[in-house]
Parts: sequence; C-alpha cells; structure tokens
Amino acid sequence: MLALIDGDIVAYRCAASAEADPVGIALIRAQDSIEQMLAAVGANEYQVWLSDKRENNYRRLISPDYKANRDNIPKPIHLDAVRQFLLDEWQANVATEQEADDALGIEQTKAFEANIKSVICSIDKDLKQIPGQHYNFVKLEFDEVDVLTGIRYFYKQLLIGDRSDNILGVHGIGPKKADAALNGVSHIPDMYEIVRSFYNNDDNRLLINGKLLWIRRKPNEMWEPPVGT
Repeated sequence: MLALIDGDIVAYRCAASAEADPVGIALIRAQDSIEQMLAAVGANEYQVWLSDKRENNYRRLISPDYKANRDNIPKPIHLDAVRQFLLDEWQANVATEQEADDALGIEQTKAFEANIKSVICSIDKDLKQIPGQHYNFVKLEFDEVDVLTGIRYFYKQLLIGDRSDNILGVHGIGPKKADAALNGVSHIPDMYEIVRSFYNNDDNRLLINGKLLWIRRKPNEMWEPPVGT
C-alpha cells in the first residue's frame, strides 16, 4: 500500500498544537502523526507532499484573490521548522508551482492506472474529488471515492464555493441545495449545464472558479468545460 500523505496538514496541525511549547514538541508530534498513519493504512511505502510557496502557486496567476484572505494571518511559529523536518527526515516532496493537493491527486491517479494500491491521507475535503481510497487521520476513518462521486463533488464545490480559499460560489447555495441540484445526475455535461444555470451563464466566472477548485489528476492539467457544452 502506497500512503500519499498531506504534509501541509501534518505540518500546520503539529506546529499549531505546540505554539506555546519548544519546537521539539512539534517535531515529535509530526513524527508520531506520520508513523500512526502508516500503521493505520498498512503502508509499505509512502510519499509526503508539501505545497510550494503561495506566491508560486499557479492559481495565483489565474486569480490574485485566491487565498488572499490568508495573506496577513500569522503562521504558527514552528511551521517552517516542521516543514523542514518533513523534508529532512521524511524525504518530503515539494509540489512545484502547485499545492500538495494537486500532487496527491496526480499520484493517486498514477497509482490507479498502474494497478498500485494507494490511499490519500488527509483531512482536506477538496481531495474528495479524487477517486480512490482516502484516510482521514483525525477521525480515523476510511472512505472510497468512485469516479462519478468525485466529479459530482467538484461540481457541488462550484456551486458552494470555498470561502476558506476566497472562492465565492453561488450566493445562497450551501451543501444541501448543491446536493439537491446534482444528486442523481450522472452525465458530466448535464452537471455542467445545471451549474452554469446557477451562475446565470456567467461563463468567465465559472471558468475561473473551475480552474481554482479543480484538483489535478495529470501534471499541468487545467480544468475546462466538458466537450459538447
């Protein structure tokens, strides 16, 4: 089993939990967190992924407002030290010009195509777009996402938006209304047209939000509306 570990979440949670403690406490918690993950999923190999610097993220070229709401939020004081620990001790990879989520999506897709068992270890809801096995290492829960469920989740995100990333969806649409609009829809062009109608046919805003919300399955992949729409 290949464990694909969201190093961003590990680093942030462990650093934030040790804000009032020496840096060594944060490092021990990061070590324990990964070791527990590997044991829980039965991994015989692993990859840890970290996002590139925010200013290098390709999404910033699409929209300078992407995650701009986080620019002035202070980081946990030990965050850089934990990231360096993951690089040095766990051979973490930096997802060049993209986010750890993208690298996890690419690696899970690659493993599936090569018939290699893999599991994404994260608590990030955005990754529920990606088909395959997922492990929430906080709730200690496994989940299996199929292709249709993953793509439908993406279209629901287009309706809801993601305020934590400063992506505004459709005003007044939350998870329940998004579910009602898309549940049972299995044809991707139909999903697109339903979402497009909620955007009042503002195709430019829909395209930008799609590019921001899409988690990559292939290197350098960019979301485009489905063919035939």
